[in-house]
Amino acid sequence: MASCLGMYIEPNIIKYAKVSKDHDILTVESFGIKFYDKLGDAIKQIIEDTYSFKVPISINLSEEVYDYFYMFSLLTKNDMKKAIATEFESYCAEKQINRNALETRYALVNSLDDKDRVKVIHISVNKATLDTMSHDFGDHTVTSITPLGISISNLANLNPKENVAIINMEKETTLTTIVDQKIYSVDKIPEGSGTVLDSINLKENSYSKAYEICKNTTIYTMEGKELQDEANEYLEDIMPTVYQIANKAKEIINTNNVKIDKIYITGTLTVINNIDLYFQEFFSTEKCEILKPFFIKDTVKISMQDYIEVNSALALALQGLEYGLRDINFKKVTWKNQLSAISFGKGDNSKQESKFSFELGGELDNADIWLLRTAGGILFLTIIYICFSMFLNSGISKKNSEVADVKADTQLQMLAITEDISNVNAKANQYIQLKDNLENIRKEVQEKNKTKKTIPNLLSQIMFSIPQGVQITSIENTTNNHIVIKAQARQHEQLGYFKAILRTQGILKSDTVVSTNGVKENDLVKIVIEGELP
Repeated sequence: MASCLGMYIEPNIIKYAKVSKDHDILTVESFGIKFYDKLGDAIKQIIEDTYSFKVPISINLSEEVYDYFYMFSLLTKNDMKKAIATEFESYCAEKQINRNALETRYALVNSLDDKDRVKVIHISVNKATLDTMSHDFGDHTVTSITPLGISISNLANLNPKENVAIINMEKETTLTTIVDQKIYSVDKIPEGSGTVLDSINLKENSYSKAYEICKNTTIYTMEGKELQDEANEYLEDIMPTVYQIANKAKEIINTNNVKIDKIYITGTLTVINNIDLYFQEFFSTEKCEILKPFFIKDTVKISMQDYIEVNSALALALQGLEYGLRDINFKKVTWKNQLSAISFGKGDNSKQESKFSFELGGELDNADIWLLRTAGGILFLTIIYICFSMFLNSGISKKNSEVADVKADTQLQMLAITEDISNVNAKANQYIQLKDNLENIRKEVQEKNKTKKTIPNLLSQIMFSIPQGVQITSIENTTNNHIVIKAQARQHEQLGYFKAILRTQGILKSDTVVSTNGVKENDLVKIVIEGELP
C-alpha cells in the first residue's frame, strides 16, 4: 500500500494531508492545519504527528511563472523539446532574464485556435527557490515539488466534454482552466487569502485567530434581508479582496475563448460562509460550487468541510501518488531514490543436480556424443544468427540514416513554408488592423452621438423612479456606458428596492447591475451600485 504526505506551505501556515492508496481505493489517514513561526520545527512536528518518517512527501512550488508558446503539432518529441527550449531562451533574452538561473517544466495541450498547433504550458522557477524549499526538510524524502495551479485539478471529478474553471484562493489565487479533462491554462491573481489574513493579523496579532475570524464570518448577498454589524465586524478586511478576486476571475473567464460549464471554488477563503453564493452573483450562466475531493464521502465523524479546508494538501498528496501530470515535478530524482531490492533467485541452487552432465575424461557413451552434437549444432546456429543480425542491423541503420536525412530536409521545407505563411498572415493582419482602426473610429463617433443625451435621460429616469427615503450622494460615468451610483438610506430594504427599480425598469442593464454590501454609518446605510447603460 503506497502512501504520501502532501504539504501545502505558505508563510505562517501549513496545510497537510496523508493519503494512502490500496489499488484504486484512496484513504485519508490524517490531515490538519498548522500555524508556525519556524518552518523547520513545524515540518518536523507534522512528520512526527502523522508518523511519516519514511513516507514520500509532496509539496507545492512557490513563485513559479507561467508562459505560453505555440508549436507546430507535427514536430517529433525531440524537435518539440528543442523548439520549446529555443523559444524560452529567446523570451529570456528579450526580457533580460538569466536562463541558467531557472528550472523549467512544460505540458502540451491541443490549441483551440489552430488545429495544426499545440499550446505549450511552460512553467519556470528560480533554482535558488527550489534549493531553499528542500533545505527545511533535512533528511526527509521530498519526492514531488509541483505547482498547485496544476495539482489542484487532481481533486475534481471531471467529465468528458465539460469545461471547468477552478478558483483556488490560497496566499495568492490561481485560476485553472480545464478543457475536456485536460489543463488548458493557469492564470494568477495576486489577491488571495494572504491579503485577508495579513490585514486581520495586524489587528489581532495572531494568524490562527485571523483564520478563525474568517471561518466565523458570513457574507450577505443581495438576497440578504438585514445586516448584522457584530457578525460582519471584519468585512472591511475581507470584502475588498473577495470582490477583486471574483471580478478578476470573471474578467479572465470572459476573455478566454473557452465556454466554461462549471466553476469550482477552493482554498482558504472558502471557509467564509456564503462565499459560493457571493461568487454565483458574478457568474450568471456558469454554476459555482465548492470543490469537494472526488474520493471522499461525508461522514458523521468528519464533515466534508473539514476536508475541503485542506484541499490543496490533498491535491499535492495525490500528485505524489502519481495522479495528474507527472512531467511537471520539479524535484530531481536520483538513482538512489529509485533503488529497490531485487531478488535474483530463491532456494539453494547448489544442491540441485543437473539433468544433463558428463565428464570429459575416459570414453564417451552415446548420451555424451548426443549432447556434444546438440551443443555444436546450437553453437553453429547461434553464430549464423549473430552474423545475419549484424548484416540486417547494418542495413537497417543505413536506411534509418537515409530516412532521417529525408525527414530533416522535409522539416526544413515545412518550416520555410510556415515562415512564408507567417509573413503573409502578418501582412494580412496589418490590413485587418487598419480596417479595424477605421471601423473603431466610426463606431466611436456613432457611440458619442448615441450617448449625447443618455446621461440627461438617466438622471431624468432616476428622478421619477427613486423611492422615498433614498438619497443619491453621487453619480459617476466612469468609462463608456459604465455608471457608478452612491446612495444612502435609513433602511437597507429601501436601497434594495432602489436597486431592483434600476434593474427591472431598464434604467441600467439588468444583467450588469451589482452592488456592494451595505455599510452602516450612524443611522444611514450606504451602498455603491454599478451597472451599464442600456
